[in-house]
Amino acid sequence: MSIHKIALPQTILVGPGAINNVNNICNDLKMRGKLIILTGPHVKEVAGEHVYKILNDNNMESELYVLDGKNPIYDVENISERIKASNNVSCIFGVGGGKIIDIAKLISLKVGVPYISIPTAASHDGIASPIASIKAFNGKYKPSIMVNPPLAVIADSNIIIKAPYKLLASGCGDIIAKFTAIRDWRLAKKRVNEYYGEYAASLALMSASLIVKHAKKIRALKEESVRTVVEALISCGVAMCIAGSSRPCSGSEHLFSHALDIVAKKPALHGEQCGVGTIIMMYLHGGNWQRIKRTLSIIGAPTNAKELGVEENEIIEAIIKAKEIRKDRYTILNEKSLGWREAENIASTTGIIKE
Repeated sequence: MSIHKIALPQTILVGPGAINNVNNICNDLKMRGKLIILTGPHVKEVAGEHVYKILNDNNMESELYVLDGKNPIYDVENISERIKASNNVSCIFGVGGGKIIDIAKLISLKVGVPYISIPTAASHDGIASPIASIKAFNGKYKPSIMVNPPLAVIADSNIIIKAPYKLLASGCGDIIAKFTAIRDWRLAKKRVNEYYGEYAASLALMSASLIVKHAKKIRALKEESVRTVVEALISCGVAMCIAGSSRPCSGSEHLFSHALDIVAKKPALHGEQCGVGTIIMMYLHGGNWQRIKRTLSIIGAPTNAKELGVEENEIIEAIIKAKEIRKDRYTILNEKSLGWREAENIASTTGIIKE
């Protein structure tokens, strides 16, 4: 068995008003030097500028950058160079959605400075994961890479609950995906003797099971249910830290989502696509795909091509293409020979496209 290092966030703070403790966390972590805050134009007023003000009011030197996210690769290179030139930066704050947090992760990796994750929406499990993926110039995602986990995670439920509901539903789709990700991981252990971590797998499955259990409360947008989603997303990130890879949280359903990013003219949200991908891949595994679909429907997440806003032929193309996305990752797709007719039948049987 191979050896891998397990690195975890030092501090995780979740709940209403959590963001107001950002200065206390900086003091607890003994931060010295300049602090770089990255945020987006839509969340700067509700979160980014608030963090900046708290830090400056407490005499902590900080700089605020508002990134539009249109060219994340440029943002990573540009801010990395500024940090290197400054030579006294002690931490980077990613305050926003998945795109901003991923930019913070990659800058952290390039310059060797830790980062803190402050999500403003619960749209996917990148909140606490050691994985980063950003879009290239052509709008398609570059391959995910391993990075360091955040030094801390500050998830303010008062902010997250005010984000558009579809972002929360997307996060639920990303968590539901763990049902098939773990089946794929177990299959890889059986077929190619890949490392399989029971604890990391159990943590991911527990998160997915909680979403099924609390589906109706999530749809009602109860504060405690929103907190459950946030904590489940963080737990999924921790599961990846423990596993040393994205295996407990990303399988064939994620390959389908990445394939759809490539073939669709207007891809949906990542978690939304992963949810639909989970229906498909659970069908291929011979599992209870109906339960997956029913749970997503209760939550209000997409369960078919029309609700995703993609063409039916794009769904079929993505099912066929998914196997080619990561040839190093053994999944249920390696055991199936899927041409157009087979993929169309799967999508039709599960109701993702019309018969």
